[in-house]
Parts: sequence; C-alpha cells; structure tokens
Amino acid sequence: MKKEQYRDFANVVEMFFMNYLVKEKGCSSNTIRAYRDAFILFLTYLEESQHIRPEKVSLADVKKDNVLNFLNWLETNKSASITTRNHRCVVMKSFCKYLMFVDPMHMNQWKQVSSIQPKKGPRGKMNYLTLDGVKSILGVIDVSTSKGRRDLTMLSLLYNTGARVQELIDLTPSSLRLPKPSVIVIHGKGDKTRIVPLDDSIVRLLEAYIEEQHMNLPGQESQPLFHNVWGEKLTTPGITYVIKKYYQQAQIVNSELCLDKISPHIFRHSRAMHLLQAGVNLVYIRDILGHVSIQTTEIYARADSDQKRKALEKAYADVGITEPTVKTWQQNSKLKEYLKSLA
Repeated sequence: MKKEQYRDFANVVEMFFMNYLVKEKGCSSNTIRAYRDAFILFLTYLEESQHIRPEKVSLADVKKDNVLNFLNWLETNKSASITTRNHRCVVMKSFCKYLMFVDPMHMNQWKQVSSIQPKKGPRGKMNYLTLDGVKSILGVIDVSTSKGRRDLTMLSLLYNTGARVQELIDLTPSSLRLPKPSVIVIHGKGDKTRIVPLDDSIVRLLEAYIEEQHMNLPGQESQPLFHNVWGEKLTTPGITYVIKKYYQQAQIVNSELCLDKISPHIFRHSRAMHLLQAGVNLVYIRDILGHVSIQTTEIYARADSDQKRKALEKAYADVGITEPTVKTWQQNSKLKEYLKSLA
C-alpha cells in the first residue's frame, strides 16, 4: 500500500510563522513568542512520549489523539494550568485551520484537531491587594540606593497605569509625556496603543528617576526605561523576583498580606479594583487597562463582594427596609438552643 504523502513539516511550520502570523495577520512579537513556545513543547512531547525526534516529525503526527495527549501531558508533566493548556490548544487549532488551505487533501485530519474543545476548570478567585497592601509593599523599598529608587519608580508605575508586565518592560523614555497633561503611551496586545494619564506623584518619581539615570540626554529616547546593570531590558521573571522580595519584607510589618502568590499581574488587578471601588466607570477602567471588550473588565465588578454588599445595603435603605427588632423569643436561650439542635 502506498504511503500517504504529506508536505514537509518544517517547511509548513516556517510558512505558518513567516507568511501567515507575521505578514498576513501582523501578530505582535509576544504572540509569535507564545506560538513558538507551544510548538517547542509539542516537539518535546513527541520526543519524550512518542519517541519521535524533532527532525523526524511529520504532519501525519499532527492528529487529534496526539494533540489531546499533548494537552494532558502539559498538565501532568509540566504542571500547566488549565488556562495555559487552553492557550496551547488554541495554537494547535490555529495551525490546523491554516493547514486546511495549505494541505486540503487531509482536511478531515485538520478538522478533527480544530474540533477540540477548551477544557473547563474551576473559576479561580481573583487575587488583588488592598490599597494598604500596595502602600506596604512600596513602603519597604530602600530608596537610599539607586536600585531601590528604580524599583520604587517601576512598581509605582506598574500599579498606577495597570500595565501588563510586558508592557512595562517595553517602555522607553519616549513613551512618556511628563509636562501637563501628563500621560504615558503604552503598546499593548496586538500592537494596540493606549494613552493613560499620570498623576502628579508618579510624575515626580519619573522626573527624578530619568534625571538620575541620564535618560533626559539626546540619544536615550529609545533605551529601556527600566533596565538591569548592563542597560538591558528587565525580564518578567526578574520583575516577579523584585515584587516577591518586597512582598515578603512587607509581610513582616503587615500581617494582612496573605496572598498565596504574588505576581506583576496582581498589581494590574489591584489597580482595576481600586478604581472600581473609587467609583470610576467601567468604560474608563476598560480603556486604562486596554481591554478590547467591556465584558472582560466586568470581571472586576463581579469579584468585588464589598461593592455588592454596599449596593444591596443602599437598595434596602432606598425602599425603606429596616433592621428588624429582636423578638422576645429570640432572647430565650433555651429556645435558641433547641432550634440549633434541629440542624
């Protein structure tokens, strides 16, 4: 029986990245990096579990069973969250939708992979810091050192703008306009740009930091705003390490800081929640965070139980509902003990 013919795997993958993702869709570098990582993991899975070396991988191996087993492998062997698993699944499905046009002879195979559904998991609790929590973290930073002053400016800006960590990493001095009205230009997902206003306190921090780092000199406009000792961009793990360090120090003086984990994204969640609690309209919060849809921003309204409680209390007050007085039978301890025993 004649062996089924497929196009060369490496060639098609290269076309998928260069022609489709970059030229046709114009995906951002972050998206390209995420797709690249998914393919590297898929090749790792095939080598470790199927004993197929990367140079021997064929499009025949991109089939539904292999993709499903790959997704399960991510959870069990790589401790990937369901969210991460689903992101990897999107990459494989996107590749197979591309293959429908590149290799229509195997349309059924590509359709089977494309039919894989995202896995449902428990809805995680949104973690965020209180306003006092943010102040506690910023308050332990030693500003007597140049590194400490950088960290204070960096974390204050991360919170103040609600920026994603990669957005913070990509900032340059040219992103800032410090004369009033002070704003920062942030390049977000999908190369979308948004303008976020800056308050006076963060502007003063930025002015002092830029002067100290000599970033106000000609030729510095495109340098990383926050950099390491070699003048290179900071990384996500690097910024996460900085935040964890100060969070642990802050826990010593503030026992209410008890989150299971801390990350740069929690600063973004915290800013959104604090804006909501201050009465800022969800539409404005959406624009500050750079969400495409207001539905994404609504997660903060759903998560804010204190806001819900106040709204309910106000509703009761508006219709004249008052707290009932304690009845005499409620004061009878024997009767109360009897009622409790019925449970």
